[in-house]
Parts: sequence; structure tokens; C-alpha cells
Amino acid sequence: MTIAITVGVLALQGAFHEHIQLLRQAVAQLDTECAVAWEILEVRTATELDRCDALIIPGGESTTVSLVAARSNLLEPLRDFVKYNLSIPRVHRKPTWGTCAGLILLAESANRTKKGGQELIGGLDVRVNRNYFGRQTESFEADLDLPFLSHDDHSSAEPFRGFFIRAPVVEEILPSVMGEQTEEAEREGTVVAPGKDDTNRWTLPVEVMATLPGRSKRLAEKIEVAGLKEDIGDIIAVRQRNVFGTSFHPELTPDARIHIWWLRQVLEAVKVNETCTTPDNKLGQARSAW
Repeated sequence: MTIAITVGVLALQGAFHEHIQLLRQAVAQLDTECAVAWEILEVRTATELDRCDALIIPGGESTTVSLVAARSNLLEPLRDFVKYNLSIPRVHRKPTWGTCAGLILLAESANRTKKGGQELIGGLDVRVNRNYFGRQTESFEADLDLPFLSHDDHSSAEPFRGFFIRAPVVEEILPSVMGEQTEEAEREGTVVAPGKDDTNRWTLPVEVMATLPGRSKRLAEKIEVAGLKEDIGDIIAVRQRNVFGTSFHPELTPDARIHIWWLRQVLEAVKVNETCTTPDNKLGQARSAW
């Protein structure tokens, strides 16, 4: 049996074309145990989003993407897609990956932001520091050690070349809460994603997927990251439930390894979703996946 999977790329602004090209390259290189018919779709409307099994929110200008999404009546559908998909209650949230500006939009809290200047989608219980590494002229490249790739039997252990362009960083891991991050909302210069009365949501901790040691400037106030060593470095990749975020731009390289890895996560999530829609649905199977 062939599994049909539609992967959308939010195409409102930013590097969506580059993601699409690398997704097509990843599909061509992907070796799966089952037959999969992949469709890559540019997403600009709620109708197109509704067709998707997974979504990438690309790098660009997070404020611009937020404004265009609001004017296109896409913000609420995006929030439903990422956090509150109730088609299968308490089981499935659709896989979503945000790069750079996409990471900012997927954070539950973002600082260095004017109140009312930007809306967030949310999904990751983190606070991001916008433009943490500086202005456009301070953009840089770095060889990254990505444990989730080196531990993948299907991937090379070679460093991944990361591009950081006015890049954010995960400043703090926040507690997982139901609804809005109310304590974050009280911080000066900080915006938070809106909460909903979602009785079908359960909480899982944020996983730190990659860090960048020794490159950044020190922040004025000490940052305490829950459960992590002080010398961990700057957090540049995180995952929580179905949501994955990276500070850097994987789509600006010819290296498709992260896209291949992520498509494998998407495939597993879709397979679990199909299992959970059968009459002998087992909630535990879905919880183990997301």
C-alpha cells in the first residue's frame, strides 16, 4: 500500500523556494521501508494548509510573515494546525518545522519585540531572543555538530554547515503550561502566543537538539536553562511534541540531511495517525510518537 503525504511550505515571504527545492532533493534521496507518494505544496491559504500533513515555516522576516498571515486569515488556522488539531482528540498534532524566523513564530514567547508589533503562532515552550547574533552584517557560517543526525543510521556524521542570518537563539526553556505563558507576558519587551482552553492538550518537555558553543555574545542577565548545564552554549535547535525549530537556515545549503531526517519524522507521525484512526485505536502509541 502507498502512503500519500503532503508537505506544505508556508509561502508568504522568505526562503520558501529554497525549502521546496531541498525537500524535492530529500524525497529523491529518501529510502523508506514503505511506498510513499510525497507532494510538496506552497501554502498561502487556509484551504491549502488543510491539505497538509506537515508544514515548514521558512526563514525570512517574522514580523512580515505574521502580518501577512493575519491579513490572509491564516494565523488561527496555523495555530490549530500546530497546537490544537482536534480531528483526533488527545492524539495527534501535525509535524511543523520552523527555521530562523519560523522558530520565532513557533515560540510561545519572544523578547526584544514591541507589544502589538508581532503575533506568534506558538507550539514550543521556549523564549527566543530575536536577532541574538547581531545585525545582517554580523551574519556568519559555522560547522555544526547535530547529534540527531550523527545518531541517525541513515545519515552521515559529518558536521552540518549552518547559516546564521540575523538569527534568533532559544534563550530559555519555559515550563510546559496549559494555555498562555502568563508570566512571560509580564516581561517588558516580550510577546507571547495566545492560549486556548485546550483540554485535549498534554504537556511534554522541550528537547534540546543542538547547541553552538563559544560563538555568541554574553547576555546582560544570566540565563538559567531548566535542567541544563550553564556551559551548554547557545541553543540553536529544539523539539517539543510535533514541533521542531532551528535558529539557522538549512535550506541555504545543498545538504539535504536535516530535511531527510525531518521527512522520516513526518512519515512516522502519519503512520501513527493512520493507526490511531482504526477501530482498535491505542492512545499510548500516539503519545510515544508525539
